[in-house]
Amino acid sequence: MREILIVILACGALTAFAQKQISAKQIQEFDTYVEAVRKQWNVPGLSITVVKDNQVIFKKGYGVRELSKPEPVDTQTLFACASTTKAMTVTLMGMLVDEGKLAWNDPVSKYLPELQLYDPYVTRELKIRDLLIHDTGVGSTDFMTGAMTIPVNEMFRRMEMVKPSYPFRAGFAYQNTFYSAAGRIIERIAGKTWAEFIKERIFMPLGMTRTVPKRSYITDANVTKPHYNINDTIKVIEYGADSEVGSAGAVWSSADDISKWVICMLDSSKYNGGRLVKPETWAEMFKPQTFFPEDEYPTMQILKPNWRTYGLGWYQHDYKGHKVNFHTGSLSGLTAITGQLPDEKLGVYIFGNYDHAEVRHALMYKTFDWFALGGTRDWSAEFKTLYTTIREKNQKAARAFVEKRVLNTSPSVPLLAYIGTYTSPLYGRVEVGTVDNQLIFNINDNSLNATLPHWHYDTFYGPYKKAWQGKAKAQFNLSILGKVDVLTFDGMEFKKE
Repeated sequence: MREILIVILACGALTAFAQKQISAKQIQEFDTYVEAVRKQWNVPGLSITVVKDNQVIFKKGYGVRELSKPEPVDTQTLFACASTTKAMTVTLMGMLVDEGKLAWNDPVSKYLPELQLYDPYVTRELKIRDLLIHDTGVGSTDFMTGAMTIPVNEMFRRMEMVKPSYPFRAGFAYQNTFYSAAGRIIERIAGKTWAEFIKERIFMPLGMTRTVPKRSYITDANVTKPHYNINDTIKVIEYGADSEVGSAGAVWSSADDISKWVICMLDSSKYNGGRLVKPETWAEMFKPQTFFPEDEYPTMQILKPNWRTYGLGWYQHDYKGHKVNFHTGSLSGLTAITGQLPDEKLGVYIFGNYDHAEVRHALMYKTFDWFALGGTRDWSAEFKTLYTTIREKNQKAARAFVEKRVLNTSPSVPLLAYIGTYTSPLYGRVEVGTVDNQLIFNINDNSLNATLPHWHYDTFYGPYKKAWQGKAKAQFNLSILGKVDVLTFDGMEFKKE
């Protein structure tokens, strides 16, 4: 007993020692670093919280909510959690597992028979677990939210027409639609909306009074705006459409509130008064389920981890001999990242209001080094070089595309011949018209719009109406009779009616 007591006291002393090492000077230097790198990456506004040993050791807002306006970001400012929401959805699933209402390996068809996939075998074998780990063989179907506005059940119906990108459970392709399916299953079992369920079962127990399941629930002005670099100028852009279900990435929160979630997830889902899921369910959520490829995150080129896995709603890899759990979130003009060093009881969450501002990765690894593992590596400088190189490569590819343009060509038929309605059972409908010797494209009732000049032959190319959506390419094919027959618009194929 005496030896056990000595060990316990020693462990307590080590914890106290570790906490003492985080001095006011260390906090101040970290604060200075965060602000410096925010400016290096031109992020208008950012907020961050760091937790260690079940305590918030640092939290702060930086910059402004909206460019050209004075309102500052603070720890109450609401930002998009985006895909870091997925871990919350998994936790809700875990609660239903604990209650015996479903099992991770139950067939999806038991709860969601309308979700039919291209391969009947995959439809039959698809498990709840598969919805959560991006291993189904079905590539991204984000066009269902980006290029159209349709109900979630209609998304499920159209999944039958999506050809797989690789064999079932033989790879990794990030998939948002299946997290929407998970949310719909939660709704059917719980007998209430996903939004109501997450408020009741996560936000309320954790005291997250300033966290909402969707942006439409926000009722005050302390909320950030999204920003995007348009023609080398950072501008405020529109919010994206709110999600119908929300389980793939709709939650909004603040640094103050999200701290409670970070602590809870580090502490085996415990909170003051209980726990969200059983210890074995929490362990299952963080158990590696499949592998993710190196090119999933460019940062892996520099980190060079020995292994890369995906749990239930969490990316994972090794760093300095420690396991990291993390996940990013990205909506147009908004970013988030959360990361854990479980064996150090250290967690961090970073919000940003600038599209794909990858300073989030730099701050996550800097946090791990600064408050636990040591080292003076300047992750911001390294990642800035990495992403600058990627941007330059993309710019070079764009220039190469322009150089391949065949000059002095004309469309095969008069512009009026391209006018009409083009449809696809998967991609929806495109209305094509003309104005000022250009073609107007209205995709799925103004979900996307573009007015494109002639590029070469039967291809038209130019910016979307909403400049942050990039540039669009429309290519027409003619039938054997010389009539306009098929439109391929940014990879989506439509037939002329």
